[in-house]
Amino acid sequence: MLTCETPISTQAIQWKCVESKTESRRLHYGRFAVSPFKRGQVNTVGIAMRRASLEEVQGTSITCARFHGVLHEYSTITGIQETIHDVLVNLKEIAPKSDSNDVKEAFSSVTGPKEVTAGDTSLPPSVKAIDDSQYIVTITQPISVNIESKIEKDSGYRIENSNRYKDGEFPVDAVFMPVRNVNYSVHLFGSGRATRETLFIEIWTNGSLTPDEAINEASKKLIDLSTPFLHVKREDVSYFYSGGDESSPASARSQIYDVNELEGKLSKNIFIDQLELPARAFNCLKKAKIHTIADLLNHSREDSSKIKSFGQKSVDQVSKALWEHFAIELPKNELHIN
Repeated sequence: MLTCETPISTQAIQWKCVESKTESRRLHYGRFAVSPFKRGQVNTVGIAMRRASLEEVQGTSITCARFHGVLHEYSTITGIQETIHDVLVNLKEIAPKSDSNDVKEAFSSVTGPKEVTAGDTSLPPSVKAIDDSQYIVTITQPISVNIESKIEKDSGYRIENSNRYKDGEFPVDAVFMPVRNVNYSVHLFGSGRATRETLFIEIWTNGSLTPDEAINEASKKLIDLSTPFLHVKREDVSYFYSGGDESSPASARSQIYDVNELEGKLSKNIFIDQLELPARAFNCLKKAKIHTIADLLNHSREDSSKIKSFGQKSVDQVSKALWEHFAIELPKNELHIN
């Protein structure tokens, strides 16, 4: 266990590592303190850091695997203990670490009898397995098993469509999430008007990133996401007067956005990330190539319910989020868009 001794300043906001430990190759833990904040600021920062750590930090995963001569995911092969489906589930549990954003390929060729693990896979130089002991399959007879795998780097979840794969090649529902869990808590110190808050944040990773690397990446992602707002210019936004004498200061102060006029322009540039949807609904929309609010409004409630793996509950969640964030309703009638 490592304890970091950097003190927290009571003047400028600083952070320190409170605790850091490796519970296993696949589970690293870190606890950090950030202080001092004004009252209410910790929740703002804590919520943003938690979401960014879980959803924005990139990780690496196997996204598909090819088995020569196999036609179906639930096929069994004489001499192999597991079904192909079970092998795919085990491959999903492998935690690779990649230094490249390009798609990479790995290859495993093993002759039994043998218990096959991640260490038996030949990986490209830019990729390594965090835990070579991760179990894949047991070969019970003197036969050779060949598995070709595709490795990609991304963030969040990816639910693959098996219809676009050829015989012998099967998709793996990938989890590109090196951060497994994040908790944060608020602690008050001082009294009266001098009351300040300390943010304590706990992070668990799968070992491909250390907790301090993960919190650093999450911070960068938050900065990148908010950067566009720093470049908004007054002349880029249209206004109109709601009435009264346009020359009077009181009337000038009553300027408001013309929502109907701007809705079309804004919706084309606002990504669905801003709706803060549950991960399942968000990823289903991404798979359906719905990236912006404009894309979303091209689908009625009925159209949306026909999206693969997108049930009525998800439609309700999207409709509610649209209204709460932008006061826009999801069209009710079926749309026919060419």
